[in-house]
Amino acid sequence: MDEYNPDIITVVDDDGVEHEFEELDRIETDDGKRYIAMIPTFSEDMLDESGELIILRVIEENGETILEPIENEEEFNEIGEIFEERLADLFDFEEE
Repeated sequence: MDEYNPDIITVVDDDGVEHEFEELDRIETDDGKRYIAMIPTFSEDMLDESGELIILRVIEENGETILEPIENEEEFNEIGEIFEERLADLFDFEEE
């Protein structure tokens, strides 16, 4: 049996606070844009049971990797659909 070892990443927000997430998937589009799908990790001091899928754009700036929200609704919906298709076996997505 394969042992499950999640990819945990730590993100530092604008206030310098660290947050841990489990990386679920990454994609790169034909035009070179990169995106990541992740969910918050669950620990005793952070009880977030929403299980909400978080989708962010990955950019490189001055040699540093930055994760930023996708502000364009059309782009967000398009990328969200790609991740939903790829992750459908892992999660039950609710239709809005």
